[in-house]
Amino acid sequence: MSVSNWFETFNHNLRMSTQTVADITYRYKRITKQLNKDFYNSESDTYHSFYAGSYGRGTDILVSDIDMVFQLPYSEYVKYNAYFGNGQSSLLQAVKTSIEKTYKSIMKADGQVIIISFTDGVIFEIVPAFVNTDGSFTFADTNNGGSWKTTNPKPEIAEMTTKNKLWNRNLKRLCRMARAWKYKWDVPMGGLLIDTLAYSFMTDCSYKDKSYLYYDFISRDFFKFLSEQNLDQNYWRSPGARQYVWRKGKFEYKAKQCYNIALEAIAKEKYYPITAKSKWREIYGTKFPS
Repeated sequence: MSVSNWFETFNHNLRMSTQTVADITYRYKRITKQLNKDFYNSESDTYHSFYAGSYGRGTDILVSDIDMVFQLPYSEYVKYNAYFGNGQSSLLQAVKTSIEKTYKSIMKADGQVIIISFTDGVIFEIVPAFVNTDGSFTFADTNNGGSWKTTNPKPEIAEMTTKNKLWNRNLKRLCRMARAWKYKWDVPMGGLLIDTLAYSFMTDCSYKDKSYLYYDFISRDFFKFLSEQNLDQNYWRSPGARQYVWRKGKFEYKAKQCYNIALEAIAKEKYYPITAKSKWREIYGTKFPS
Protein backbone atom coordinates (compact mmCIF):
# COMPACT_ATOMS: atom_id res chain seq x y z
CA MET A 1 0.00 0.00 0.00
CA SER A 2 1.16 3.52 -0.80
CA VAL A 3 0.93 6.59 1.45
CA SER A 4 -2.14 7.56 -0.53
CA ASN A 5 -3.79 4.22 0.22
CA TRP A 6 -2.89 4.45 3.91
CA PHE A 7 -4.63 7.76 4.37
CA GLU A 8 -7.57 6.86 2.15
CA THR A 9 -8.15 3.73 4.25
CA PHE A 10 -7.71 5.74 7.44
CA ASN A 11 -10.31 8.27 6.38
CA HIS A 12 -12.70 5.51 5.39
CA ASN A 13 -12.24 3.94 8.82
CA LEU A 14 -13.16 7.23 10.50
CA ARG A 15 -16.55 7.47 8.84
CA MET A 16 -19.72 6.34 10.58
CA SER A 17 -21.38 3.27 9.13
CA THR A 18 -24.37 3.56 6.82
CA GLN A 19 -26.54 1.87 9.45
CA THR A 20 -25.44 4.30 12.15
CA VAL A 21 -26.29 7.30 9.98
CA ALA A 22 -29.65 5.71 9.12
CA ASP A 23 -30.43 5.19 12.83
CA ILE A 24 -29.57 8.81 13.62
CA THR A 25 -31.73 10.05 10.75
CA TYR A 26 -34.66 7.89 11.86
CA ARG A 27 -34.56 9.28 15.39
CA TYR A 28 -34.04 12.83 14.17
CA LYS A 29 -37.13 12.60 11.97
CA ARG A 30 -39.29 11.10 14.72
CA ILE A 31 -38.32 13.87 17.13
CA THR A 32 -38.89 16.53 14.48
CA LYS A 33 -42.30 15.12 13.54
CA GLN A 34 -43.51 15.07 17.15
CA LEU A 35 -42.36 18.64 17.80
CA ASN A 36 -43.93 19.87 14.57
CA LYS A 37 -47.17 18.15 15.52
CA ASP A 38 -47.32 19.82 18.93
CA PHE A 39 -46.01 23.27 18.07
CA TYR A 40 -47.08 23.73 14.42
CA ASN A 41 -49.95 21.27 13.95
CA SER A 42 -47.86 19.74 11.17
CA GLU A 43 -46.90 16.15 10.31
CA SER A 44 -43.56 17.13 8.73
CA ASP A 45 -40.51 15.21 9.88
CA THR A 46 -38.07 17.71 8.35
CA TYR A 47 -39.40 21.26 8.77
CA HIS A 48 -38.03 23.58 11.48
CA SER A 49 -35.06 21.44 12.51
CA PHE A 50 -31.44 20.94 11.51
CA TYR A 51 -28.29 19.24 12.75
CA ALA A 52 -25.73 21.46 14.47
CA GLY A 53 -22.38 20.85 16.17
CA SER A 54 -19.76 18.53 14.73
CA TYR A 55 -22.38 16.24 13.21
CA GLY A 56 -24.04 19.16 11.47
CA ARG A 57 -20.70 20.36 10.12
CA GLY A 58 -19.91 16.85 8.91
CA THR A 59 -16.70 16.56 10.92
CA ASP A 60 -17.63 14.08 13.66
CA ILE A 61 -16.14 10.57 13.84
CA LEU A 62 -17.71 9.10 16.97
CA VAL A 63 -21.38 8.41 17.55
CA SER A 64 -21.78 10.31 20.77
CA ASP A 65 -23.57 13.65 21.01
CA ILE A 66 -25.85 14.57 18.11
CA ASP A 67 -26.71 18.27 18.31
CA MET A 68 -30.07 19.25 16.90
CA VAL A 69 -31.79 22.65 16.75
CA PHE A 70 -35.56 22.91 16.56
CA GLN A 71 -37.04 26.29 15.65
CA LEU A 72 -40.11 27.13 17.72
CA PRO A 73 -42.80 29.67 16.78
CA TYR A 74 -42.08 33.20 17.99
CA SER A 75 -45.33 33.10 19.98
CA GLU A 76 -43.66 30.57 22.30
CA TYR A 77 -40.90 33.05 23.03
CA VAL A 78 -43.46 35.73 23.90
CA LYS A 79 -45.25 33.27 26.15
CA TYR A 80 -42.25 32.05 28.13
CA ASN A 81 -40.43 35.38 28.19
CA ALA A 82 -43.43 36.80 30.07
CA TYR A 83 -43.09 34.23 32.86
CA PHE A 84 -42.14 35.54 36.27
CA GLY A 85 -39.09 33.50 37.17
CA ASN A 86 -37.25 31.19 34.76
CA GLY A 87 -39.64 30.86 31.85
CA GLN A 88 -36.67 29.25 30.11
CA SER A 89 -36.96 26.20 32.37
CA SER A 90 -40.68 25.94 31.63
CA LEU A 91 -39.94 26.13 27.90
CA LEU A 92 -37.48 23.24 28.08
CA GLN A 93 -39.97 21.20 30.08
CA ALA A 94 -42.68 21.80 27.47
CA VAL A 95 -40.39 20.61 24.69
CA LYS A 96 -39.32 17.62 26.78
CA THR A 97 -42.98 16.69 27.39
CA SER A 98 -43.63 16.78 23.65
CA ILE A 99 -40.68 14.52 22.81
CA GLU A 100 -41.71 12.04 25.53
CA LYS A 101 -44.80 11.24 23.49
CA THR A 102 -42.45 9.57 20.99
CA TYR A 103 -39.43 8.49 23.03
CA LYS A 104 -39.38 7.10 26.54
CA SER A 105 -35.60 6.79 26.67
CA ILE A 106 -33.66 8.37 29.51
CA MET A 107 -34.35 12.07 29.06
CA LYS A 108 -33.67 15.27 30.94
CA ALA A 109 -33.78 19.02 30.45
CA ASP A 110 -30.32 20.28 31.33
CA GLY A 111 -29.32 23.93 31.21
CA GLN A 112 -29.82 24.74 27.54
CA VAL A 113 -30.80 21.42 25.96
CA ILE A 114 -33.06 18.41 26.20
CA ILE A 115 -30.86 15.33 26.38
CA ILE A 116 -32.03 11.93 25.16
CA SER A 117 -29.72 9.04 26.03
CA PHE A 118 -30.36 5.98 23.88
CA THR A 119 -29.37 2.48 24.95
CA ASP A 120 -26.83 2.16 22.11
CA GLY A 121 -24.81 5.07 23.48
CA VAL A 122 -26.08 7.75 21.09
CA ILE A 123 -27.08 10.97 22.83
CA PHE A 124 -29.29 13.58 21.22
CA GLU A 125 -28.97 17.13 22.52
CA ILE A 126 -31.94 19.16 21.31
CA VAL A 127 -31.85 22.94 21.47
CA PRO A 128 -35.27 24.63 21.21
CA ALA A 129 -34.64 28.03 19.61
CA PHE A 130 -36.19 31.06 17.94
CA VAL A 131 -34.85 32.44 14.68
CA ASN A 132 -33.76 36.08 14.65
CA THR A 133 -33.96 38.53 11.77
CA ASP A 134 -30.24 38.11 11.02
CA GLY A 135 -30.54 34.32 10.82
CA SER A 136 -29.04 33.62 14.23
CA PHE A 137 -31.01 31.82 16.94
CA THR A 138 -32.08 32.75 20.45
CA PHE A 139 -32.19 29.85 22.89
CA ALA A 140 -33.05 29.32 26.54
CA ASP A 141 -30.49 29.05 29.33
CA THR A 142 -32.07 27.86 32.57
CA ASN A 143 -28.97 28.50 34.70
CA ASN A 144 -28.80 31.28 37.27
CA GLY A 145 -32.50 32.06 37.21
CA GLY A 146 -32.91 31.87 33.44
CA SER A 147 -31.80 34.00 30.48
CA TRP A 148 -31.77 34.07 26.68
CA LYS A 149 -28.61 33.52 24.66
CA THR A 150 -27.72 33.60 20.98
CA THR A 151 -25.99 31.16 18.66
CA ASN A 152 -25.37 31.18 14.92
CA PRO A 153 -24.48 27.70 13.63
CA LYS A 154 -25.78 27.93 10.04
CA PRO A 155 -23.03 30.20 8.64
CA GLU A 156 -20.42 27.87 10.16
CA ILE A 157 -22.02 24.86 8.49
CA ALA A 158 -22.31 26.69 5.16
CA GLU A 159 -18.73 27.98 5.19
CA MET A 160 -17.27 24.60 6.11
CA THR A 161 -19.29 22.90 3.36
CA THR A 162 -18.38 25.48 0.72
CA LYS A 163 -14.67 25.42 1.43
CA ASN A 164 -14.66 21.63 1.74
CA LYS A 165 -15.97 21.36 -1.83
CA LEU A 166 -13.52 23.99 -3.06
CA TRP A 167 -10.58 22.25 -1.38
CA ASN A 168 -11.16 18.75 -2.78
CA ARG A 169 -13.01 17.58 0.39
CA ASN A 170 -9.77 17.87 2.34
CA LEU A 171 -11.07 20.26 5.02
CA LYS A 172 -13.56 17.92 6.66
CA ARG A 173 -11.18 14.99 6.33
CA LEU A 174 -8.52 16.94 8.20
CA CYS A 175 -11.09 17.79 10.89
CA ARG A 176 -11.89 14.10 11.32
CA MET A 177 -8.23 13.09 11.43
CA ALA A 178 -7.62 15.79 14.04
CA ARG A 179 -10.40 14.29 16.14
CA ALA A 180 -8.71 10.88 15.95
CA TRP A 181 -5.54 12.57 17.22
CA LYS A 182 -7.52 14.32 19.96
CA TYR A 183 -8.97 11.04 21.24
CA LYS A 184 -5.64 9.20 20.97
CA TRP A 185 -3.67 11.90 22.78
CA ASP A 186 -6.42 13.22 25.06
CA VAL A 187 -6.03 16.73 23.65
CA PRO A 188 -8.13 19.42 25.41
CA MET A 189 -9.85 20.81 22.31
CA GLY A 190 -13.55 21.08 21.55
CA GLY A 191 -14.91 20.09 18.16
CA LEU A 192 -15.56 23.65 17.02
CA LEU A 193 -12.02 24.73 17.91
CA ILE A 194 -10.60 21.82 15.92
CA ASP A 195 -12.72 22.80 12.93
CA THR A 196 -11.88 26.49 13.33
CA LEU A 197 -8.13 25.88 13.41
CA ALA A 198 -8.29 23.32 10.58
CA TYR A 199 -10.16 25.90 8.49
CA SER A 200 -7.57 28.57 9.31
CA PHE A 201 -4.72 26.22 8.46
CA MET A 202 -6.25 25.00 5.22
CA THR A 203 -6.82 28.56 3.98
CA ASP A 204 -3.07 28.94 3.40
CA CYS A 205 -2.10 25.29 2.96
CA SER A 206 -0.17 24.55 -0.25
CA TYR A 207 -1.75 21.10 -0.48
CA LYS A 208 -5.40 22.00 0.24
CA ASP A 209 -6.62 20.83 -3.18
CA LYS A 210 -4.31 17.80 -3.48
CA SER A 211 -5.03 14.07 -3.21
CA TYR A 212 -4.50 11.60 -0.37
CA LEU A 213 -0.89 11.33 -1.53
CA TYR A 214 -0.19 14.61 0.28
CA TYR A 215 -1.95 13.80 3.54
CA ASP A 216 1.33 13.02 5.27
CA PHE A 217 2.52 16.55 4.46
CA ILE A 218 -0.85 18.03 5.41
CA SER A 219 -0.67 16.22 8.75
CA ARG A 220 2.90 17.31 9.39
CA ASP A 221 2.19 20.95 8.58
CA PHE A 222 -1.06 21.01 10.57
CA PHE A 223 0.66 19.80 13.72
CA LYS A 224 3.34 22.44 13.19
CA PHE A 225 0.61 25.07 12.77
CA LEU A 226 -1.09 23.96 16.00
CA SER A 227 2.19 23.88 17.91
CA GLU A 228 2.87 27.49 16.96
CA GLN A 229 -0.39 28.93 18.27
CA ASN A 230 -0.06 31.65 20.88
CA LEU A 231 -0.23 30.04 24.32
CA ASP A 232 -1.77 33.22 25.70
CA GLN A 233 -4.59 33.27 23.15
CA ASN A 234 -7.87 32.28 24.79
CA TYR A 235 -10.28 32.37 21.86
CA TRP A 236 -10.51 32.19 18.09
CA ARG A 237 -13.30 33.11 15.65
CA SER A 238 -15.35 30.40 13.98
CA PRO A 239 -15.65 30.13 10.19
CA GLY A 240 -18.62 31.95 8.72
CA ALA A 241 -20.35 33.11 11.88
CA ARG A 242 -17.21 34.51 13.51
CA GLN A 243 -18.43 33.38 16.92
CA TYR A 244 -16.04 33.16 19.86
CA VAL A 245 -14.48 29.69 20.20
CA TRP A 246 -12.78 29.33 23.56
CA ARG A 247 -9.65 27.44 24.51
CA LYS A 248 -10.23 24.48 26.86
CA GLY A 249 -6.59 23.81 27.64
CA LYS A 250 -3.06 23.75 26.25
CA PHE A 251 -2.76 21.67 23.09
CA GLU A 252 0.42 23.14 21.61
CA TYR A 253 2.94 20.80 23.27
CA LYS A 254 1.13 17.62 22.19
CA ALA A 255 0.91 19.05 18.67
CA LYS A 256 4.68 19.65 18.71
CA GLN A 257 5.28 16.07 19.82
CA CYS A 258 3.19 14.77 16.94
CA TYR A 259 4.86 17.11 14.48
CA ASN A 260 8.16 15.46 15.38
CA ILE A 261 6.64 11.99 15.07
CA ALA A 262 5.22 12.97 11.66
CA LEU A 263 8.70 13.98 10.54
CA GLU A 264 9.95 10.52 11.56
CA ALA A 265 7.06 8.83 9.75
CA ILE A 266 7.68 10.72 6.52
CA ALA A 267 11.41 9.95 6.64
CA LYS A 268 10.64 6.21 6.88
CA GLU A 269 7.87 5.98 4.28
CA LYS A 270 10.01 5.02 1.28
CA TYR A 271 12.29 2.35 2.70
CA TYR A 272 10.65 1.37 5.99
CA PRO A 273 6.88 1.55 5.38
CA ILE A 274 5.96 -0.68 8.34
CA THR A 275 7.84 1.63 10.69
CA ALA A 276 6.25 4.65 9.03
CA LYS A 277 2.75 3.28 9.52
CA SER A 278 3.50 2.52 13.16
CA LYS A 279 4.46 6.18 13.60
CA TRP A 280 1.21 7.37 12.03
CA ARG A 281 -0.69 4.96 14.30
CA GLU A 282 1.19 6.46 17.23
CA ILE A 283 -0.31 9.80 16.23
CA TYR A 284 -3.77 8.80 15.04
CA GLY A 285 -4.59 5.55 16.81
CA THR A 286 -5.79 2.17 15.65
CA LYS A 287 -8.07 3.47 12.88
CA PHE A 288 -4.89 4.08 10.89
CA PRO A 289 -4.01 0.89 8.95
CA SER A 290 -1.23 -1.29 10.34
